[in-house]
Amino acid sequence: TGEKQQGQGQEGREKGKHEGEQKDQHADDKKDGGKQKEEEKQRKKDEERQRKQEQRQQREDEKERKRQQREDEKERKRLERDAKKKEAEAKKQEREAAKELTDPKKQEAQARKQGKRAQERDQGAKDSKQQAKLEMDPALPYEFMTYAQAEKTSAEIHGAMLQCGVMPHDHIGTIGINCPEYMLSIQAMNRMSAVCVPLYETLGENAIEYIIQHSGAKMVISQGSKLAAVAKALARGAKDVVTSGVVYWGKADPKDVESVQAMGVAIMSWEDLLNKGRSQPLPEPVPPKPEDLCTIMYTSGTTGPPKGVMITHNSMVHTIAGVKLFMEHQGETLGPDDVFLSYLPLAHIFDRVVEEYMLYVGGSIGYWQGDVKKLMDDLAALKPTLFVGVPRVFERICGGINDLVAKGNRMKRAIFRYAYNRKHFYLERGFQSDQSTPAMVASHEESMAQNKASRHSRPRQGFRQHKASPISDMLVFNKIKAKLGGRVRVIVSGGAPLPEQAEAFLKVAMCAPVVQGYGLTETCAASFISNPFDKRHGGTVGAPLAHTDLRLETVPEMGYDANPTDGSPPRGEILIRGPGVFRGYYKAETMSKEVIDEDGFFHTGDVGELLPWGSLRIIDRIKNIFKLAHGEYVAVERVENAYKMCPVVDQLWVYGSSFENFLVAVVIPKEENLKQQTAQQHNLPNATSMDFKQLVAMPEARSTVLKMLQETGKASKLKGFEIIKAVHLDTEPFTVENDMITPSFKLKRPQLLKKYQDAVSGMYAQLKAEQ
Repeated sequence: TGEKQQGQGQEGREKGKHEGEQKDQHADDKKDGGKQKEEEKQRKKDEERQRKQEQRQQREDEKERKRQQREDEKERKRLERDAKKKEAEAKKQEREAAKELTDPKKQEAQARKQGKRAQERDQGAKDSKQQAKLEMDPALPYEFMTYAQAEKTSAEIHGAMLQCGVMPHDHIGTIGINCPEYMLSIQAMNRMSAVCVPLYETLGENAIEYIIQHSGAKMVISQGSKLAAVAKALARGAKDVVTSGVVYWGKADPKDVESVQAMGVAIMSWEDLLNKGRSQPLPEPVPPKPEDLCTIMYTSGTTGPPKGVMITHNSMVHTIAGVKLFMEHQGETLGPDDVFLSYLPLAHIFDRVVEEYMLYVGGSIGYWQGDVKKLMDDLAALKPTLFVGVPRVFERICGGINDLVAKGNRMKRAIFRYAYNRKHFYLERGFQSDQSTPAMVASHEESMAQNKASRHSRPRQGFRQHKASPISDMLVFNKIKAKLGGRVRVIVSGGAPLPEQAEAFLKVAMCAPVVQGYGLTETCAASFISNPFDKRHGGTVGAPLAHTDLRLETVPEMGYDANPTDGSPPRGEILIRGPGVFRGYYKAETMSKEVIDEDGFFHTGDVGELLPWGSLRIIDRIKNIFKLAHGEYVAVERVENAYKMCPVVDQLWVYGSSFENFLVAVVIPKEENLKQQTAQQHNLPNATSMDFKQLVAMPEARSTVLKMLQETGKASKLKGFEIIKAVHLDTEPFTVENDMITPSFKLKRPQLLKKYQDAVSGMYAQLKAEQ
C-alpha cells in the first residue's frame, strides 16, 4: 500500500509539472501572438503613413499643375489682349495713312520725309560697306585630319626631336594659341615619354624666362607671333637651358628669328621640323609608365611666382576614366560623332583634359581662330556638340541674351518670359524619375537597394531637353541655340563656381543640359561633377567622381564645422585624395608638404558644404577672406560672384579694410546698360549719348551703379556687412596685359589695391564724412 501511494504521488507530481509546462507554453504562445499583432499593427501604420505621404505629394503635384495651368491661361489671355491691341493700333494707322493720301499738304510733307529717309539709307549703306571692309572675313569651313594622319605627324615630330637631342623624360616648353600644331606636339611628347611644360600665350618675357629656367625646358615650341617674347626670355638667361633649340609654327618676324640665332640657339620652322622627321625612319613609340610625368603646369600666381604642378600619366588616365564613367551613367556618352571647339587655353588643365578625353573617345576637335570677336563665327562654322567654358564666358552669354530681350518690344519680352517660365517649370518638375541620383559615394548595389526600399523618396527629375517644352524651343530657344552652331547637346562649366541663376538660364535658353564640375590644377581638373538632370544639384558641383576621396576639415576661425551635432550639413575645407591628385610642386618639396598631408589628402583652400544627397556646394575660400573692423569675416569671392549678376557690372573688385566697417568696390560697368539706367533713374536723356569716360565721372552714374549693386546684394541674401557702401567707376577693363588678372581670369588683388589705393582711400573718407 505504501509503495502504491508513493507511486501515485510521483505520478501526480509529474502530471502537475506537465500541466505547468503546458500553461507556460500557452502563455508564451499568447505573448508571441500579441507581438505579431503589434508588428502587424505597426506595419499597417507605416503603410498608411506612406500612403498618406504619397497622396499628399500627389495633391501637391496636382495643385502645382493647376497653378501652372492658371498662369499659362493668364499669360495666353494677356498675349491675346496685346495682339488685339496691336491689331487695333495697326488698323488705326492704316486709316490715318489712307486719310493722309487724300490730303495734298500731307502728301507733300510725306514726300519730303521719304526723300530724307532715302538719303539716310544711302549714307547708312555706304557706312556699312566701309565697316565691312574693316572687318575680317568670316570663318572658313573647317578641314580635318584623320587619326592616322595625326599619328603619323606625331611620329615625325618625335623623330625630329630625337635628332635635336630631346630624350624621354626631357622637358619641352610650349607657348601659343590653341591649334593643331600645339596638340600634335603634345601627342609627340606622349609618344616619346617627354614632359610638356605649357605656358600661357599671354605671359610676358619675365614669366616666360622664369618658367623655362625653373622647369629646365630643353626645347621650346612656340607660335610665330610669340617668338619675340621667347627671344627676350632667352636673352635674359634662358638660352643656357634651351639646348635643343626653338621651333615655331605660323608666321614669324624675320628679325625675331635672327635674334634667336644670334644667341647661338638653333631655330627652325614647323615645316622644317616635319621634314627633319621624315628624313629618317620613324622611331618606335616609347610608352610612358603610369608614374612618369605627363606635364608640369605652372599655376598663374596671384601673389608670388608661378608654381609647377607635376601631373603624372596615371592622374590623367584616371581622371578621363572617371569622367567617362560618369557620362555613361547619365546616358550622355561622347563618341566619334561628337565635336569640340578648343578655345580655352591649352596651358590650363581644364582644356587639356577635355581634349585628351575627346581623343580617347575618337571625337573631333576644331580650333578657334584666336580672336574673341570671331568666336561666334567659329561656333557657327564648326557646329560643336560639346561646349565647354568658364563662368565668365557663360555670364557674358547670359548677359548678351538678356540685353537682346530687353531691347525687344513688349510683345517679344512677354513671349520670351512665357516660354522661359514654361520650359523652366518642366525641366525642374517634370516627372517622378525611375532612376535615382547617381550614388557616387555608395556602391551600385547599395544604391539599387535604397531605390527598392524607398521608392517614394526618389528625387524628382525634370523632362529631358527635347521633351520639356517643344513649343518654347520652336518659338524662342532654337534661335538662341543656333548661335552656338545648333548642335550643342552638352554644356560643361568649370574653373570656378557657376552661379545657380546662370546655370538655370543656360539650361533653358541653350537647349542643353549643363554639367558643372570642380577641380584644380593639382587634382587634374575633374574631381566632382553635378548631375544635370537632378534639380537638387543646381548650384552645386555634384558628387565626387569614382577616383576621388573627399574629406571636410573643420575651419574654426571661420565658423565651419565638419562634424556638426545640430543636424546642419557638414562644412569645412575641401580635402581631396586619389590617383588624380598631383605628385607635388616641382622643385618645391617644402611647399608640397604644406598642402599634402600625411594621409595623402590635398588641402584645396576651398570651403565646401556637403548636402544630404551627397552633392558638394562651394561656399567660401580660406585664402581670400578678410576681417572687417567689427570682427566680421568676409568671403570676398562669394560676395563678388553675387554682385556679378548685377546688369550694369562687367567686372568688379570688392575690398574691405581691417580698419573699416564697410565694403567698397571698383566697378568696370557695361557701357550701354549704364547709359540707359542712368538716363532712366536720373531723368537724364543726354546720358545715352555721352562719352563713356565723362559718364563714369558723374555722381549720377555712381549712384546708379551703387543702387543696383545693393539691390543685387539684397536679392542674393548677402548679410548687412557684405553690402557695398561706395563704388569707384573706371572704363579700363581688368586684363592680363595690365596685370590686373591672371591668365585664368583670377583677380590680382595686391596689384588692384596698388592701382586703386587713392580711390579706396577717397571712398572711405567720404563714408566717414557722411556718418
